[in-house]
Amino acid sequence: MNRDSNAGVRVTRIRLENWRNFTKAEVELQQRVFLVGPNASGKSNFLDALRFLHDLAEVGGGFQDAVGRRGGVSSLRALAARQKPDIAIEVDLGTDDEVQWTYELRFSQPPKSMAPIVKRERASRGGHELLLRPDKDDERDPARLTQTHLEQVNVNRDFREVAEFFTSIRYLHIVPQLVREPARSVGKVNDPYGGDFLERVAKTNERTRQARLRRIQQALKVAVPQLQELLLSRDEKTGTPHLRGKYEHWRAQGAWQTEERFSDGTLRLLGLLWAALDEGGPLLLEEPELSLHPEVVRFLPQLFWRVTRKSGRQILISTHSPELLSDSGIGLDEVLLLIPEREGTRLQLASSIEETRELLRGGLSLPESVLPRTRPQHADQLALFPSQ
Repeated sequence: MNRDSNAGVRVTRIRLENWRNFTKAEVELQQRVFLVGPNASGKSNFLDALRFLHDLAEVGGGFQDAVGRRGGVSSLRALAARQKPDIAIEVDLGTDDEVQWTYELRFSQPPKSMAPIVKRERASRGGHELLLRPDKDDERDPARLTQTHLEQVNVNRDFREVAEFFTSIRYLHIVPQLVREPARSVGKVNDPYGGDFLERVAKTNERTRQARLRRIQQALKVAVPQLQELLLSRDEKTGTPHLRGKYEHWRAQGAWQTEERFSDGTLRLLGLLWAALDEGGPLLLEEPELSLHPEVVRFLPQLFWRVTRKSGRQILISTHSPELLSDSGIGLDEVLLLIPEREGTRLQLASSIEETRELLRGGLSLPESVLPRTRPQHADQLALFPSQ
């Protein structure tokens, strides 16, 4: 979608079937979503369903690549899948007022087949169906079902806006060591773990880059009071980009340090702030509280809210942090609980749980009302771990 048509558009609903932890799950999504659940409940796998849609539509990606990089159909299929082993993802795209697009993909891998195949692909706009596969051409040539129409520009003209929206999805989970050692990620583009982060910053239009770095510098001063100045430069010999920060020091001139000396928290926060200022579709963040001081974490929801308000960008955040959830501006319909059960993880909005609403009315905070539902049942037994 172009910038104008994409304004305010988000994933308003997602349905998953036999996707990893989720045998059958469906939920409506707000502009800002906080994913809360115990370890191994499927928070990362939920976000990965949206990453999968990105990989389907990405240039150089596609259906076979997206499935293959995740270990194949057998790795994606929920362990509890039985009678209907197909994997399905369906999303609605739109605004609070209307559903503009619906896209559905169902796939499997038949016995003795070397590749996964499309079992059903459907795209509709405003309730009007534009694509439904398999069609007659697929029946005449079954090899066509090894690709989606979404990834083919010669056939996706009528619903290309969907493909463009999917390619705008961004996942971010900065690994500070990869930022410090970009040689580990040579050749990677848009690496979600930060391997090419500084190169992407360097390639941004200079005027935009300088404006963003000034804003980030002002925000970073809250978490890193000693930081006076933030610049980006390139090594004269190798051309490698480096961030340089000027810190208050016992010397009058201050001391300059490169990203190699930045703390993990500084690098992660810098990456979060840059992503927040960037344009695009849904932004997927995993545990942004890592390496950050709790008092800094408390203000992240406000930062995310300002981003969604200004740009209309959707943000989905997985978290275990009570500090992150302590912001009074977080609505119950923004908190999505992942509840593991015998037949797979269940998705439930906090707003649909009467007990949670009662606890809030009784004066408890949102973390106090929600997080106990995600606590492992026998966590106290860790204290019994033998020392020898």
